[in-house]
Amino acid sequence: MSSQTSLMRRLLRQWESPPTWLVLFLCLAWAQSRFLAIMPSDPPLRLAGAALILIGIAIFASALIEFRRHRTTVLPREAPQRFITEGIYRWSRNPIYLADALILSGAVLRWDVGALLLVPAFMGIIRHRFIDGEEAGLKAAFGAEFDTYASRVRRWI
Repeated sequence: MSSQTSLMRRLLRQWESPPTWLVLFLCLAWAQSRFLAIMPSDPPLRLAGAALILIGIAIFASALIEFRRHRTTVLPREAPQRFITEGIYRWSRNPIYLADALILSGAVLRWDVGALLLVPAFMGIIRHRFIDGEEAGLKAAFGAEFDTYASRVRRWI
């Protein structure tokens, strides 16, 4: 019985992973474009979508470089060892989530503009399930340093 419980907990924790939410929303956007096409994209929108995806990947890579450089965890539910305010973190408190939103936006523009409503829904879920808790943890761990940072750097961009 405990091995089944352990397996269930591990499976449920997967839903507590931002990449899982991104994949879910990408699948929803793709399915919507495939089966309920509302506004199929034309070549300029597909090009803009590709650009957003590339920008998202670049922002994601930049954030990962900062995590590695500062030797702290990238996992949302783990306590950070260091407070990163350099690199991409000078412009966004949550560049990985910003990258995810850009990648989703780009995919939607490439597939079907009608799925654009998925982007704010994704951002709301990410904010509620991850960002709010992460920022509370940073405030608890770094106090006034986080408050000062949050007052000058926006959550998304």
